[in-house]
Amino acid sequence: MPSQASWEKAGRTQPRIVVLASVNRPRVKAELDGIVHILSKSAEIVAVDQDESFRFTSTNELDMCVVLGGDGSILSAARRMGLHQLPVIGVNLGSLGFLAALGEKELSRVWPEICEGKFPIDEHVMLACTIIRKSNPSQSESGYQLALNEASILGGAPFSMIQIDLYVDGELASTYSCDGLIISTPVGSTAHNLSAGGPILARWLQAVVISPISPHTLTMRPVVDRADRCYEMYVRHGHASVSAVFDGRVLGNLDEGDCYRVTKAPVSFKMINIPGKGEYRTLREKLGWGGNPRENRK
Repeated sequence: MPSQASWEKAGRTQPRIVVLASVNRPRVKAELDGIVHILSKSAEIVAVDQDESFRFTSTNELDMCVVLGGDGSILSAARRMGLHQLPVIGVNLGSLGFLAALGEKELSRVWPEICEGKFPIDEHVMLACTIIRKSNPSQSESGYQLALNEASILGGAPFSMIQIDLYVDGELASTYSCDGLIISTPVGSTAHNLSAGGPILARWLQAVVISPISPHTLTMRPVVDRADRCYEMYVRHGHASVSAVFDGRVLGNLDEGDCYRVTKAPVSFKMINIPGKGEYRTLREKLGWGGNPRENRK
């Protein structure tokens, strides 16, 4: 459950929140003042960040993060929070809205209950992504990036096939001849993984999907495995444009012999679970799982 005691123990009657607003989106900019007014009725707003200048630290004493925008805004928020993940509520002012599920009118209705700690918090797998250079492996392991959706190896021009050796916990799993390889979290299973033919996973699973992109061998199918294993993707044969990517961002180019290591992150992504916003409803509404296709709809 959302820890109402976290602010009560600090002698506060309201949660302290930060609002992340992607004001480069016209709709966010237009509705920002109205949403801030709604939020301020039941919470103490520490900051309204419109330019990504806010820094998340252990001394912020924050209880929640409200993200205005679309799913891309939530991915950005997860990356920016880093090791200081806060419970997130997303207000969908974008287009698709798999993660940012609340509309402004819904926010007005449920926000007081959120601030009373009535809704549970779901924790989702995140990935820690590191490039290990063949030329200098010890230096490359000094840091990593967190991913909420996926870590992948993708090729660019000249768009020739890549060969990737995948090792799982140090054991060779397979060599893929493909256009790329995706290691997706359950949250990211409805993103690039789905487009590549991978399965949709329930978000609460502690699992990942390994999905090759356009594999040359037809028997190379997506595989579901535990999230707490070490996945190492070695570029056996590639070209200058092969890149290590996390959540749509390029971590760096990969030369032949380089390794892209993916492990379970030491933190999880926390999202407040709003009743009536279940995963199957999201699939029905966002992916058009509308039931009988022969049914006449008025």
